[in-house]
Amino acid sequence: MKIRTSFSIAILVIASAIATSAPTSAATNICIAYDTGGLGDRSFNDATLAGVKKAQNQFTFTIEGVVTDGTTADRTKRLRALTAKNCATIIAVGAEYAKAVAPLAVEFPNTQFAIIGDASIAALNVTSITFAEVEGAFLAGYSSALTTKSGKIAMITTPSSADNYQNGFLAGVAASKKNVRTFVKYTATDIDSAAKAMILLGIDVIYTATSGSVDNVFDVIVKANTSKTRKKGASEVNLIINEPDLYLTVTPATSKYLLASVVKRVDIAVSDVIGRAVNQSQLSDVLDAKAGIYGHRYTIADKGIEIVIKSKTLAAQSAAINAAASAAYAR
Repeated sequence: MKIRTSFSIAILVIASAIATSAPTSAATNICIAYDTGGLGDRSFNDATLAGVKKAQNQFTFTIEGVVTDGTTADRTKRLRALTAKNCATIIAVGAEYAKAVAPLAVEFPNTQFAIIGDASIAALNVTSITFAEVEGAFLAGYSSALTTKSGKIAMITTPSSADNYQNGFLAGVAASKKNVRTFVKYTATDIDSAAKAMILLGIDVIYTATSGSVDNVFDVIVKANTSKTRKKGASEVNLIINEPDLYLTVTPATSKYLLASVVKRVDIAVSDVIGRAVNQSQLSDVLDAKAGIYGHRYTIADKGIEIVIKSKTLAAQSAAINAAASAAYAR
């Protein structure tokens, strides 16, 4: 009996050693198609990378990335190349990828795609990631109304985003119960001229809900605040921006004119997409049942939309701002 027992133990030890030394399965491969400009754009690409780094603190995976030149043909070429890389998911950064993702999702039904900032593709293998822009605009509107000294505030947005941003901004102003006049300007290009015109009207808080650099607008504001011809007693003009849609360069001397940033937490979204892919799953909330569009819409409630306050004065109202927004969009 003793001999048999020893022999059995030996077999178990050998089996254990074989199991331990067996090769492990290949790491999950996450593929990312960055938008034009690639990393260092201070916008959605960099926010995506922040999400990758966030996910790396929790999961083990490899990364492959490509950058497009912006044409639909190149976007398609880059995505098609990634379909051959055994990607657990292919993350396309930006709504401009939609025209490329849609046909490829049909051509490669066993490949999982995710697209940041778009919800137009009806396919089970496409995770659409969007953000509640109306809620972000509410935060800006409420904050603007609390801050203004002249009683005049404004929003600059693009015609294509008018409804979402205007509705949220005006709702935020109304919720503040402050007696202010609100102005809205629609433009996709000439935002600095729009800002100049607003300042001449006595507007002292401007919310920009456009995309790209907002440096020119900020220069207009800084010049207005520091001009030797500035009227005595005139209120200083302040700015609220959207991130990562917009990016801005500030200095210690000019930072006081930036009230706040309304932030779409692209990093959280990307980290979530990667986490699901590593666990062989996907975000599949119903975004449009009739059209068959699935994914996730990030909101204030799940910390996908937030306001980052830069002003010490406004910081004192932080609790009130967040409470008002939470109440307005309670699920």
